[in-house]
Amino acid sequence: LKSASGTLHGWVTAMKLKRFLLRYYPPGIVLEYQRRNGEVETKCIDFLNLTPDTDVEALITQIIFEEPLVKENKRENLRTMIYKLMEKIDGKDNQRFFLFKILRAHILPLTNCAFNKSGSRFITGSYDRTCRVWDTLSGEELLTLDGHKNVVYAIGFNNPFGDKVVTGSFDKTAKLWDASTGQCLHTLKGHTAEIVCVAFNTAGVHVATGSMDNTAMIWDVETGQQISVLAGHTAEIVSLNFNTDNDRILTGSFDNTAKVWDVHSGQCFHTLGGHQGEISSTQFDFTGDYCVTGSIDRSARVWDVNSGTCVETLRGHSDEVLDVSFNITGNRLATSSADCTARIYNIMTGACTAILIGHEGEISKVQFSPNGSKIITASSDKTCRLWNVETGECLQVLEGHGDEIFSCAFNYEGDTIITGSKDNTCRIWKDNYFMPTGEDDDAEGEGERYE
Repeated sequence: LKSASGTLHGWVTAMKLKRFLLRYYPPGIVLEYQRRNGEVETKCIDFLNLTPDTDVEALITQIIFEEPLVKENKRENLRTMIYKLMEKIDGKDNQRFFLFKILRAHILPLTNCAFNKSGSRFITGSYDRTCRVWDTLSGEELLTLDGHKNVVYAIGFNNPFGDKVVTGSFDKTAKLWDASTGQCLHTLKGHTAEIVCVAFNTAGVHVATGSMDNTAMIWDVETGQQISVLAGHTAEIVSLNFNTDNDRILTGSFDNTAKVWDVHSGQCFHTLGGHQGEISSTQFDFTGDYCVTGSIDRSARVWDVNSGTCVETLRGHSDEVLDVSFNITGNRLATSSADCTARIYNIMTGACTAILIGHEGEISKVQFSPNGSKIITASSDKTCRLWNVETGECLQVLEGHGDEIFSCAFNYEGDTIITGSKDNTCRIWKDNYFMPTGEDDDAEGEGERYE
């Protein structure tokens, strides 16, 4: 023990805390520190179980005891930050959204829409073969990303940075774009059929593409070079996600299975088999220890990523499960279905804690608000609904679209919603706390610096 503590002491004295950064979703504090050689690195303290009832003083004492970088003289700073994090957990019971802007984005049908982290910009893909970048506040079109030879189907920002966009097309290519200038940086060629899903990793270093050719591919964002081909599925890949640590990728396929792959080698760790129908959606939880698959067999399954075993089969829907979503801390899971309902499950017990009833058409999308207190659902009944996660009560119906809604998303703060519809409009909804500032803050957090 003495030698261990001596080593630890030497490790700590070789490092110097520079500043704290707050991470609101999921709650955490990032420690930015400098090594003796001058390199600046970060490590994170996660508060996935933080609640309004948490004993803050006991938590601070535990942090100071367990984290060598944090000394007793930082107690007051920690206290301030933890109370700030607890404020963000507050469910804003009186939060209501109002229609802020209607954007007729493309002449031909929309395929997808997505925010950057702050929600200051969003992108739309279309059958007109373009992706467009929009300013959320003004509703102004900033850029047209033109160059694909067929439908632009899958799109995404490299959040949290927001300086690049990826587009995946039915022309069998993906393209990387500069989100400020609209310049095409790379065209990613290699797939032999339509690209239907894309994803950046959280570091913005890699981007993945999934295709109707039954493969996924991982690409280097800087060079545009292909890093690996993920081959093994026997039908089209319709969903893919990186984990938080960016070392694994999850693919879901119409071959009734999902697969977990090693990002660096391209090797398949596990094939998640057991569903009796095509996979519709997949997601890792924040820790990366678990993932979820939704299937047209009317069930969702939760899997242990390390062992590849199914730990829970979530039944109850009477029709296809179309979407699945973990909350940011991973203790709740939502499913949406063609049976016009969504369900919320407790991950620890597998129990269904709420059934969200009210839509009159299939629900294609479900997502938690960043603080986890609300859920948004998008339906073919031309409405989106906001729900209370604890009670299952419908809080608000977002009405006005003239056709099926296929996309809905919160921004990082949870004060803005985007909805995309087959009526060829995007609608921007702001909450009643909204104060237009015109600022675009894509910083990772806010913090105080300790030189």
